Amino acid sequence: MTLREIKSEITGSLWKVLKAPGDRVAEDDPLMILESMKMEIPVIADASGILKELLVAEGESVSEGQVVARIET
Repeated sequence: MTLREIKSEITGSLWKVLKAPGDRVAEDDPLMILESMKMEIPVIADASGILKELLVAEGESVSEGQVVARIET
């Protein structure tokens, strides 16, 4: 098993968490929604597996390229 790091593609804030650690996720499942300049941008799982960690909480700022979650594949 491998841990995959999921990174933010934008700078913004974490608006809503959609999955919790321990949840099984499929490739292309939305994990969370970021808000930037009044737009909502989903952070998508790039592989199927178990969501092991969320590294940001709702309301926190996120930078482009920041690791926001880890999935065990």
